[in-house]
Amino acid sequence: MDLKTMKHFAAKGKMSRREFVQLAMAAGVTAAAAEGMFIKAARAEPKKGGRFRVAVGSGATTDTLDPATFPDTFNGLFGWGSIRSSLTEVTADGKVIPDLAESFEAADDGKTWIFTLRNGSEFHNGKSVDADDVVASINHHRGEDSKSAAKSLLTAVTDVKADGKNKVMVTLDAGNADFPFVIADYHLPIMPASEGKVDWQSGVGTGPYAMTAFEPGVRGEGKRFANYHRETYFDEIEVLTIIDVAARMNALTSGNVDFIDRVDLKTANRLAGGGNVSLAEVAGFAHYVAPMDVRVAPFDNKDVRLALKYAIDREEIVKKVLLGHGKPGNDNPIAPGVPYSHDPATKHTFDPEKAKFHLNKAGLSSLKVDLSAADAAFAGAVDAAQLMKESAAKCGIDINVIREADDAYWDSVWMKKPWCLSYWSGRPTPDLMFSTAYTTGAAWNDSFWSNARFDELLVQARSELDQVKRAAMYAEMQELVADDGGVVVLMFYNYVNAHANSVGRPEVIAPNWDVDGLKVTQRWWFA
Repeated sequence: MDLKTMKHFAAKGKMSRREFVQLAMAAGVTAAAAEGMFIKAARAEPKKGGRFRVAVGSGATTDTLDPATFPDTFNGLFGWGSIRSSLTEVTADGKVIPDLAESFEAADDGKTWIFTLRNGSEFHNGKSVDADDVVASINHHRGEDSKSAAKSLLTAVTDVKADGKNKVMVTLDAGNADFPFVIADYHLPIMPASEGKVDWQSGVGTGPYAMTAFEPGVRGEGKRFANYHRETYFDEIEVLTIIDVAARMNALTSGNVDFIDRVDLKTANRLAGGGNVSLAEVAGFAHYVAPMDVRVAPFDNKDVRLALKYAIDREEIVKKVLLGHGKPGNDNPIAPGVPYSHDPATKHTFDPEKAKFHLNKAGLSSLKVDLSAADAAFAGAVDAAQLMKESAAKCGIDINVIREADDAYWDSVWMKKPWCLSYWSGRPTPDLMFSTAYTTGAAWNDSFWSNARFDELLVQARSELDQVKRAAMYAEMQELVADDGGVVVLMFYNYVNAHANSVGRPEVIAPNWDVDGLKVTQRWWFA
């Protein structure tokens, strides 16, 4: 029997691991190579069944099922990717396709977008999905008093209306070729509605799993929805919050969970060397940042901000914290690989002389600032803060690192303390990233930065059809953010997750958000 046939039988579950290894060794393959070939072949064929247990390093007791409030991976994975769906979806290769919508099309040079819903789609409670549900779900984020993280994504929307039962028309104040990407955001699932108000409290959605339990800061559980409009594989899913990285890794190696995010990079290779666990690493759009509140002294001074940008040895942080699983940032949040990505002309590499120059320009001979950090921000955040302190000391800057509590970090520190550490999953287009976190007044503009020229360019670029002109606009915006902005983009990091070898995965894993674009419960399977 040749190896191709053996792999086919292994994928179909018709050949055991022992049989495969013995036959492969008889054909001259080493035992280690045969083992690896079997695992790869067995994973390649999706199979239905089983309870998939995921542990992530995020989630809090203050979490709710309101997608307007979703701040992190736990909420995006459970509250959106597992129990709900959006009109569109960004695929693993970066394309936007219909999801709950059957199709979408533009009219009036991209100023109007028409979404046609899938026939027969329904919510977990049996209610048919109709255009009124979609209208209410979008408007949920648009109210004058809305605090939704998606509100800034929808500022260009002037009208949302139903055209019959299965068609929705969204009108914008100007053309936007990227609007199907906007509507794919994890804050924008479709929820059941009544009299124009959505029901987010019940957790009823159209996703692959119907919710069976939700304990904020602890877990969310679901059972496969028989009438889900696409394919999914697990019978049941459980998403757990385990903030401590060592505890997450122990849960995986002990067999208590099947998948974890954000492994400890210091022990990642040892974790995968035991034979029962594999790493899943993706170089995506994600980045670790240190946002400064530019409303507060001394961060209201551009030269102080520049001094701090030059005072950080990012190469050292990448080497010691990421252990090579990433690359240094240059205060531009648009990752290479994203359309219209531009490398700013000025490089904010570690340079004590330039740091001191900008301090002097700000009228200072030295500087002392507080930096809040916790490993809840990202694995190794406290270590990164200490490295920032050490390099800044060589520039006449005293960074006082304040170690904050993990469990209250996102409620009490991020966007509350003047300077802290944080992370972004990135976005598949510059417009999405900038609209979410950099335009004036955006709910998640965590540096509270405001630049009139930037805001003007952002609006103009959405409707610019000349690709050369559009690229120039996005390039200028990236220069402005890097030079004037209040966010130190420390480094772009690879998503490094781990899973039991009993779990199968797609050949390509999405880079747009962590845990396979927040869709790991829908896209993966048991081998």
